[in-house]
Amino acid sequence: MTPEPGGLREEQAGLEGAGAEDDLYEMTNIYPRTSGLPMTVWISPRGRARHDARVKVCRVPGNRMIPEDTAVVSVRPEPALLEGELDAEALRAVQAWIVLNRDVLIDYWNGEADGIELAQRLRRV
Repeated sequence: MTPEPGGLREEQAGLEGAGAEDDLYEMTNIYPRTSGLPMTVWISPRGRARHDARVKVCRVPGNRMIPEDTAVVSVRPEPALLEGELDAEALRAVQAWIVLNRDVLIDYWNGEADGIELAQRLRRV
């Protein structure tokens, strides 16, 4: 991979493989104080993704997102673990949060809600 003039290569920035599926700059961190979950989740608008709506879940509790230590949970038709691992309790909590917030997660995914509306409509579990 050739470096961009004045920039880092994707792999140097830790973004290899992100490309069309996961433009990290479009993702929004939702911290535990906002979600009521013990861990941070990432949500994003569709952008150039080739998959349906989903959330990325940091497996480490707290206000941090460690991209290499995440699980992926679908938003529809029902929340289900797609990638990675979560213990049963964490998965149930994330699924409950997704069900509670499905409408705004889908609206944000579809570009029908912006970040401010997202923040106003998200509910804690």
